Amino acid sequence: MNRKELNPDSSPEAAFGARIRSSREARGWKQEDLAEAMGYSSTHISAVETGRKVPTLRFSRRADVAFGTGGTADTFERQWREIRTGSLLEGFSEYVGHEGRAAEIRLFEVGVIPGPLQTREYAAAIEAGHVQRGSITAEQATERVDFLIERQAALVRTHPPMVIAVLDESCIRREIGGPEVMDRQLRHLLEFAEQPNTSLQIAPFTMGERRPFNRLVHLLTLTDRSVMAYVESQTQGYLDRESTAVLPLVRAYHQLQTEALSQAESVAMIEQVRKGAP
Repeated sequence: MNRKELNPDSSPEAAFGARIRSSREARGWKQEDLAEAMGYSSTHISAVETGRKVPTLRFSRRADVAFGTGGTADTFERQWREIRTGSLLEGFSEYVGHEGRAAEIRLFEVGVIPGPLQTREYAAAIEAGHVQRGSITAEQATERVDFLIERQAALVRTHPPMVIAVLDESCIRREIGGPEVMDRQLRHLLEFAEQPNTSLQIAPFTMGERRPFNRLVHLLTLTDRSVMAYVESQTQGYLDRESTAVLPLVRAYHQLQTEALSQAESVAMIEQVRKGAP
């Protein structure tokens, strides 16, 4: 039987198909076996595995049932949503997969609250701005917000990760979605700071040139204690595991925490912003 080899990195659809095939073969199943379990024809399974047919939401959900991946941090439905969003930066989808399994997550952001800390309304307002500018469709905006909520849900576990967030002061002073949306977002940050597995600090404007980062930096510590870094340009995300690139970012993050306000001072600043104080 001819077997079409695919490069999983060639496209999101190829990665989905390759995962279906590897999951099936790991169980010793033939395409006919999986077809029967999912309620599809073996021809349909073959077409998805080889990238000739784009998976659907129904297909991905049935794959989760067949392979027992439903309710995990890395479902086929989630992977399908990554294909559908399309407008996500290259490298981001892979990062999110690791984030959902990390033991420790360190976040830094400028101008906007990081995704794991966003309320749905705040996230929707951001995506609405993208729709107004014509960079994504309204459907993509909805799917991206849904994807974010799923991403956040993956961090709610029996043993949740330690989440450390240092936010530039601009994150809490830049109003997004109007006063009510922003007030709820700031209250959400205060609630985040009260959790036993979190740390929240503000990097004030007065840090000036001492602030080591000028754009998003995320650092993940995995369960094997290895560390990976994720950074973004305007058009692309970069996931790096090489220690020569990651360690300087870890060092700079520690310097950032040293210079930033304490959590108590940060909470006080957020409360001042909520009250409209300068």
